Amino acid sequence: MDTITQALFAAARQGNLPVLQEIFTHKPDLNIQDDRGFTPLIIAAYNNQPGAVALLLEAGANPDAKDKGGNTALMGASFKGYPNVAEQLLRYGASIDAQHAGGGTALMFAVMFGRNAMADLLLAHGANPHLTDMRGLTALELAVQQNNHKAAEKLLAITKESKIVHLTK
Repeated sequence: MDTITQALFAAARQGNLPVLQEIFTHKPDLNIQDDRGFTPLIIAAYNNQPGAVALLLEAGANPDAKDKGGNTALMGASFKGYPNVAEQLLRYGASIDAQHAGGGTALMFAVMFGRNAMADLLLAHGANPHLTDMRGLTALELAVQQNNHKAAEKLLAITKESKIVHLTK
């Protein structure tokens, strides 16, 4: 990794906006990946650096870039519980229902780790609660497994509502 790329990753991790802006003048590949497949955007999102996330997105970073496990920046923000970062990613077109290598989604991460405000945000933006992971589990089933009663109740209500709508069509 060259010096500019190293500085890009460090500035994204730290949220160092002046350094990011200077690096952009050198026109680096904003979707470059490190040895784990992380991009500067994934690093910034995972480290709750909303300013860096905004700058990277404005400069053309791919909001749906995936690491080697298929995880996106939105999945990282959901896992960690950073709704302000998630809002920015969604505003720039991040795929709300992207699935990683195991079939997990941002919504699944949110309910598994008790990030209920994040789950509410994702649902308000249209996240599909009916998707299944590689084991065939939905976000509702994962919430139940994790004893996340609040998320389970909300997802159960959504599931019941969608079944009623389907039956009346």
